[in-house]
Amino acid sequence: MTAPACPKAMTYGPCGGVAEDGSCEVAPHPCAFLPLPTVRWPGDRVTRPGPEPRLLALLRQRPVVVADLPAVALSRGSLERCADLVAARVDAVLLGDHAAARVQFPPAYRAALVQARGVPVWQGLNCRDRNRVALEGELAALADLGVGAVHCVTGDHTATGDRPDAQPVFDLDSTQLAAAARAAGLLVSVGETPHGPPAQRRPHRLVEKARAGAEVCFVDHAGGPAELAEFVGAATDAGADVPFVACVAVATDPGSVAELRRFTGLRLPAGYLAGIEGARDPRRAGVAAAVALAEAYLAVPGVRGVDLSGVAAPGTEATTAAALAEIGRALT
Repeated sequence: MTAPACPKAMTYGPCGGVAEDGSCEVAPHPCAFLPLPTVRWPGDRVTRPGPEPRLLALLRQRPVVVADLPAVALSRGSLERCADLVAARVDAVLLGDHAAARVQFPPAYRAALVQARGVPVWQGLNCRDRNRVALEGELAALADLGVGAVHCVTGDHTATGDRPDAQPVFDLDSTQLAAAARAAGLLVSVGETPHGPPAQRRPHRLVEKARAGAEVCFVDHAGGPAELAEFVGAATDAGADVPFVACVAVATDPGSVAELRRFTGLRLPAGYLAGIEGARDPRRAGVAAAVALAEAYLAVPGVRGVDLSGVAAPGTEATTAAALAEIGRALT
């Protein structure tokens, strides 16, 4: 039951891009899913063949530290240099969409480059750029590479990026992709935006993603620990029996502060970015703020890890990776 007029042709919406007033991120009308009940996943949860993934076992043993990996798009050298900087400082790196470039190396190729540097990969995969056949091929390649996990997202629309001339695909959405990834034998994570309309139904949407095959939830920037605890508690009560990984915004210079402010629906503790922006040493202040926020998030029951979400301004990819490594070292 595809929602009428959904630009992403989603079945299991809404996506995380719904504005706080309920409007669609790209179309001039409210999100088509807002008046609809939560779409249920049909049938049983997909069974993963093979043994339990190492990262899932690690999540049960102790809190994990994941970091977004900043790198210049289409630069093997930048990707490898940044991977070397965070090696042994975090448990895995999340390779998602580039913040400023829609055209980037294919997911399995990026994963292979980073894993060759000795860094475990949590590979992001979106439904915007590939149809289901191409996505199944990427999942097969990622499984063959032995990546740590796959983060399944519907993806931003091409109209919001640097290539609005490109046709969006959206043959699948994140829930359907999660089921395909689980069937391929991979550890599967999904994201959820606690305050995205309809906020009261977001926990139930996560339950359906878990029924499809998701085993970990990355909680998008939720505000402070109290807001995070409220969402995790509501999702757990609704039946989402998964470990949660909380996204921690990392900013260490005016450029990265500006990049973070562009995030759709960004919610941070009061004064978080202003304190970094106004500090005499923004890098030191940013590292300290991220460590403190991560520790507060990890104290929330049900939260088993953090994702250091650092967006590098152009030209600062290596220095941002070094800051992420410093934060990771402080937390592990």
